[in-house]
Amino acid sequence: MPTLIDLRRRIKSVKNTQQVTKAMKTVSTAKFKKAQRVIQEGRPYWRGTPALIWDASRWTGGLGHPLLLPREERRVHVIVLTSDKGLCGAFNSNLLARVQEFLDEKSKTAAVRLILIGKKAVHHFRKLAFPVDRAVGDKTDKLEENALRDIARELMRLFLHQETDAVYLAFNEFKSVLSPRLNIKRLIPVVPPELALHHVQPGGIIVPAWEPGPRGVLDALLPRFIEDQLGHAYYESQAAEQAARMMAMDSASRNAGELIHKYFLVMNKIRQAGITKELLEIMTAVEALKK
Repeated sequence: MPTLIDLRRRIKSVKNTQQVTKAMKTVSTAKFKKAQRVIQEGRPYWRGTPALIWDASRWTGGLGHPLLLPREERRVHVIVLTSDKGLCGAFNSNLLARVQEFLDEKSKTAAVRLILIGKKAVHHFRKLAFPVDRAVGDKTDKLEENALRDIARELMRLFLHQETDAVYLAFNEFKSVLSPRLNIKRLIPVVPPELALHHVQPGGIIVPAWEPGPRGVLDALLPRFIEDQLGHAYYESQAAEQAARMMAMDSASRNAGELIHKYFLVMNKIRQAGITKELLEIMTAVEALKK
């Protein structure tokens, strides 16, 4: 059984840890509110743009645009978005496990190459067989939009030069504070195969008069759309990360409080046992003096 001095040291250590977890929760809460505001303000645009792109492609007969045409996937790029730091529950492990399953399935029919954003993704795939074209593993929470645009433009260039046949994006989408939504979607080509195969010309629809022309409109819209979708995934991942860390630190603080309470109970029992033992010794001595 531990002594009283050992228990006091343990209680002090757990209290110090609890102070750290509470401070980290406060910081994560502030960062989460900022990230949540960004995605809430941008979601109407991010979620409405795909419909606009599809309408524009139909109106312009744009299914012949190279960024809209799917082809047999023999070479595939996968972008994986994780965090740099831990202490956020299963935020990274669940995503990496899901990505691993996806890669194992894709690698049966295609050559897979990776683009990693986040230190956890870089460390996870460091010893695996999949080649990595680019790895951003430091200060990804302060990643600038220009860096994301460069990645998107490089992937579009590879797709247009037929050096890759598809680009997929894996990230945690913010669903609620309790749990994110694991999301793996195709970024390039833009239009899903089923929409391309079932394409019909619009009938009875007022088609816009394009200026300077339909192809010029799609040439301007599609690259911007792909860049914005990558940026959207990045901001969703940032919000989901801070929410997961906030909940993890809250749980750690509550667990520390329960552990402190448990140690106090044990310490009180030891103290009570010591007092009872001393009383028994006094009573025994008193009885002995009476005799």
